[in-house]
Amino acid sequence: MTTISTTNPWFTCPLPNPQAPLRLFCLPYAGGSALNFRSWVNQLPTTIEVCPIELPGRGLRLQEPAFDQLQPLVQAIGEALLPTFDRPFILFGHSMGGLIGFELARWLRRQGARSPAHLLISGRQAPQIAATMPLRYNLPEPEFLAALHRLNGTPQAILEHPELMQLLLPTLRADFSVVETSVYTPEPPLDCPITVFGGWDDPETSLAGLQAWRVQTQQSFRLELLPGDHFFLHSAQSQLLTLIRQILSPTLKA
Repeated sequence: MTTISTTNPWFTCPLPNPQAPLRLFCLPYAGGSALNFRSWVNQLPTTIEVCPIELPGRGLRLQEPAFDQLQPLVQAIGEALLPTFDRPFILFGHSMGGLIGFELARWLRRQGARSPAHLLISGRQAPQIAATMPLRYNLPEPEFLAALHRLNGTPQAILEHPELMQLLLPTLRADFSVVETSVYTPEPPLDCPITVFGGWDDPETSLAGLQAWRVQTQQSFRLELLPGDHFFLHSAQSQLLTLIRQILSPTLKA
């Protein structure tokens, strides 16, 4: 089986496991990085190789400009992923990462490439639902920082560190642009199961918006709600990973 290249900047596998029968590619939220998923390897079975994706503009790629448009980013990720499809794989994405994961699955289908065995979407309403939130990526800096504060995903220590925020702001704005300027194009439903995770108190999603993912798959659909706001990914991490283990168990036995 193919080993994820340590020289490929798109991937960071905390514990490479070329014998694992399943790969889990993790896509971050706006402003997030591969580091957000580093601990997952300790809480998922060794039969799953956890491979967080590192986008430009963060982590070891901090000096690279971040993508600010969805489709060029999806294509770049897809081209980097193609050599790794020697075994079944799962796509997990939270918020922005959920949208990227969905569009990546559709891009792979258009290339005639292998489809994900399962698509896991977290903290993101269905793409065909019109956005109700006002645009934030182009707000003046004070308003943009206030929006970040309301989302509760950026540590207060970072928000209150002017020099660090100036370093991170271009990437954060680019990430918000990826989501807020994306335009949904109808295509046939995917031929892979979709599971959606939502936070009970997430102001970014609604129950109807989460349930609307159902029409995007010809296969099974599942919706799981967890305690927490938009970043239940962290606050309810234990419950989330327990559910992921349960959901992926049939794939590992297949």
